[in-house]
Amino acid sequence: MSIVSIQNLTKAYGSRPPALRDVSLEIEPGVTGLLGPNGAGKSTLLQCVLGLLPDFDGEVRVLGLDARRQRREVRRRVGFMPETDTYLYEMTGIRAVRLLGQLTGMPRNEALRRAHELLHHVGLGEAVYRDVKEYSTGMRQRFKLAQAMVHDPELVFLDEPLAGLDPKARDELLKLIKDLAVEHGKHVIWSSHILPDVQKVADSVVVLHHGRFRGRFHLEDLAPRVGRFHIEAEGDLEHFESALEAGGVTVIGADEGEGPETGGGTLVEARRGWTVDVAGDDAARKLFAIARESGVRVRSLGQVAEDLEDIFLRILRDPESD
Repeated sequence: MSIVSIQNLTKAYGSRPPALRDVSLEIEPGVTGLLGPNGAGKSTLLQCVLGLLPDFDGEVRVLGLDARRQRREVRRRVGFMPETDTYLYEMTGIRAVRLLGQLTGMPRNEALRRAHELLHHVGLGEAVYRDVKEYSTGMRQRFKLAQAMVHDPELVFLDEPLAGLDPKARDELLKLIKDLAVEHGKHVIWSSHILPDVQKVADSVVVLHHGRFRGRFHLEDLAPRVGRFHIEAEGDLEHFESALEAGGVTVIGADEGEGPETGGGTLVEARRGWTVDVAGDDAARKLFAIARESGVRVRSLGQVAEDLEDIFLRILRDPESD
């Protein structure tokens, strides 16, 4: 069963062009990345699904509930981590999370216990009695995740949860997001434009562009791309690279390479890898032939799988998905 079902959703702000235009899509259980460039309509779609913008055309159902007519019931079963900071000024972390638990109907003692558990879980155990205004950017992102989870929702919406984080903080929050799904069985819908991070965690993605639904696919369907290879060779690398280009092979990128001399004084031949596109059915044979004619030795050769960015850009270029 779909956890979110959207049919013919259109949302406009006054006389401006619609932010969403006749969007119809189904979101399956698991972790789903909601992708699109800035201004694609991602945040507007989340707010419509959450019932925060009820004046839209079309139909939206969340966990089987009507997002417009059953907003209170929807909010009992979902959590939301917004992109912007959301906390009450002059409140400590523990008090703020406890208060949100009480607002969902939890008794005070249960909400306090739950707030302690969650703040420790997200790595804020030593900062529970500090004012939230004193938290760093990374701490506030963790705090917002704790707020979203205090009432133990079935489905969690994350709007750009990694915005502004350094690589270490981003990796730590990624682990928390993955933990929600794998260890705690939560469904996650994650709005983002940071594609490599989504690829590490998501089961599937949906793509929006200019307010329209442009496509959906599962990450497990990423497969080796026909005609794209990574080849590593050693020997006369400049000659080999020139021979590749002369032979009609498109060089997409090159590794930094090694040699021709390594530490300890041991002389070795230079080695480098290239990512290349090769036309034709005998692509691998063609690469070996060019290497043989160039006098280099092939150390490895393999097809390259498309990554999320490849497919994302292809979907945006596809005129048939408009």
